Amino acid sequence: MDISIVGNNKGYGEAGASVRKRALKGFVAQSGSPHEDIDMNNYTLRQRARMLYMAAPIATSAIKTNRTNTVGLGLRLNPMVDREYLGMTAQQADQWERHVKMEFALWANRKQACDSTGMNDFYEMQQLMFTSWLMSGDVFAIRKEKDPTKMHPYSLRLQVIEADRCATPMKQSFYNLNLTEGIAENGNKIYDGVEVNSDGSVAAYHFRNTYPFQMTADKTEWVRVKAYGDLTELPNVLHVMSSERPEQYRGVTYLAQIIEPMLQIRRYTESELTAALVTSFFTAFIKTNTDPAEMPFNSTAEDEDESQEKYDPNEYSMGPGQINIMNPGEDVILADPKRPASGFDGFVKALCTQMGAALEIPRDLLMKEFNSSYSASRAALLEAWKMFRMYREWFTKDFCMPVYEIWLSEAIARGRVTAPGFFDDPLTREAWLGAKWIGPSQGQLDPVKEIQAETLAVEAGFSTREDSAIKINGSDYNSNVEKLARENEKLKNCTGAIPKVIIKEDKDEEKTDNEDYKRTGADDGTG
Repeated sequence: MDISIVGNNKGYGEAGASVRKRALKGFVAQSGSPHEDIDMNNYTLRQRARMLYMAAPIATSAIKTNRTNTVGLGLRLNPMVDREYLGMTAQQADQWERHVKMEFALWANRKQACDSTGMNDFYEMQQLMFTSWLMSGDVFAIRKEKDPTKMHPYSLRLQVIEADRCATPMKQSFYNLNLTEGIAENGNKIYDGVEVNSDGSVAAYHFRNTYPFQMTADKTEWVRVKAYGDLTELPNVLHVMSSERPEQYRGVTYLAQIIEPMLQIRRYTESELTAALVTSFFTAFIKTNTDPAEMPFNSTAEDEDESQEKYDPNEYSMGPGQINIMNPGEDVILADPKRPASGFDGFVKALCTQMGAALEIPRDLLMKEFNSSYSASRAALLEAWKMFRMYREWFTKDFCMPVYEIWLSEAIARGRVTAPGFFDDPLTREAWLGAKWIGPSQGQLDPVKEIQAETLAVEAGFSTREDSAIKINGSDYNSNVEKLARENEKLKNCTGAIPKVIIKEDKDEEKTDNEDYKRTGADDGTG
């Protein structure tokens, strides 16, 4: 008896792995290594995703909705040192954190101070990198240095590199432009530009100075950049990506799973739009036995305006109020498209629901159409924000925190920030590096209910005022308290100029209140 045949009839052999069931006989699925499945197809995936982003509104919405809710105007640094471990008082920790925020702003708020190209400040760079990450699958930032100046006291600069330029070095030949696997001079393997040592860890990245198939006179050259510095062990290359398989070294575009249905929706929409447009035309076709060239409508006299269209006996067109003179013996038959189609809207929404499920974005949010009940809309937003927070955490760990560590190391080394033990002990280093990155808040469908819920959570100890401030409007609680203290002091100093009107039912009391009101001077305009 053939053991393999018996095995096929057991367990999954009678379910998803069946080769006998009619529905599954033609389902031939093959999968290989991450390099075969991802790296060798990434070039095509990137080009298609970018084209859909530029030409399909729903694909544009998917990426921009994610960017706006995850990064927004930029994730803002909020240092939070472990003062107990460092032996600092609350006042000392507050002073240190305030000073670091001011120093970081010197670098992050100026384009010339943080971007090697001088095009974006640190927060605009976040938007650029996050969008490129979703569109291309991954994105890189190379750490560079420039001599500091009086106005720009830090040497750290970042250069954003798009995914296409991280590629495996190869000989100059058209055939080899799309090969992704190679061997480095030191014997390490290279997977689509990422050099991996014998342990499987990333050792270096290879970047080309041109894009694949770019029309340029520049000679394509590669530069090898070590993943980490030999002395500082800080990253030289920040690689932003999310992995979906073990031993995966390059990312996959966020739109990968919906490329096919998105393309079909785009084609379907264009077809419906064209059909509706044609249906709206009022085009007349005139049948005649006379030569169309002699008809006054199609006169081609030489003395007429040259801008007038010349008569072409083999060309007919449709348009608003268009009149076509047909040749003798010709006829026209127009198909009845029965447009617009009544099922168009429902069909597109059904597909958007499926694509939204794959992207973890509810259809309401994907299409910016909020017609559901309060409970349904809130449930959709809560589900979407689980994904937004996850992506924010990934982006923070891959980009924001490494940048902050590199910058803080330089600030301490230059003596602009004091942090004893930062370079001596890893635990002390982590205590100084504590920070939160504040981004866009979730927003509120019913502000009263949601603020009441946050208040109860704080009173019960389930949340902190700092966390609630971030959730409600993305603000910094400590900054809010300081501003409120100043505002309350101003109000306290000018209470004599603010009228107090207390309406009571008792007439005598009302009279007394009015007399007090007059004494404030409000009735003569000084209030």
